[in-house]
Amino acid sequence: MDIEHFKLKPVMGILRGVGKHLIEPLTRAVISAGLETMEITMNSESAPELIKRAVKVSGGRIAIGAGTVLDTKSLNIALSAGATFIVTPVFIDHVTAYCVKNKIPVFPGALTPSEIYEAWSAGATMVKVFPSGVFGPKYFKEIKGPFNDVKLLACGGVTPDNMKEYFANGADAVSFGAGVFRNDWLAKKNFAEIEARIKEYIDKLRPS
Repeated sequence: MDIEHFKLKPVMGILRGVGKHLIEPLTRAVISAGLETMEITMNSESAPELIKRAVKVSGGRIAIGAGTVLDTKSLNIALSAGATFIVTPVFIDHVTAYCVKNKIPVFPGALTPSEIYEAWSAGATMVKVFPSGVFGPKYFKEIKGPFNDVKLLACGGVTPDNMKEYFANGADAVSFGAGVFRNDWLAKKNFAEIEARIKEYIDKLRPS
């Protein structure tokens, strides 16, 4: 993952529980929509295979990472499968330390000011504020008050309608998951609807 490139299009998609038969056409839809960063959670069935297939289909056009990494074992499996960045639901010190040492972009999860500062001090690329929707966009402005240098990724509750508000209040990047990769759309293989929804996020990145 080229983090400087990610900062130019700071939107991350999160795939959880997607079937192996869907990952290839879904990855193509993501690429077509203009998304360039996608996380596949390690608590998905056959997660390593999903990562491998997504990496192969993407051909370097999007960065594929692993999410819900909870320990060294899942970290090593994810990296062996081809993940180029790591996301954790909470701050896990040894996972973060490994990524920092080996120059792997890492996005540890945190919520409170203390948790956010601890994760950032450990070398986080960005701190994933989760669940962001609980406190909303204005929470980011409060956090950026004392921690103006800390880079924050909003996760949970971000929609095309409120995305700009998150950025305006200090979020450095945003992410989306089940609201776009909906089970009913996936069941019907409605990739066109998923692609259209992703484009709504990408389009909102453009200056007003």
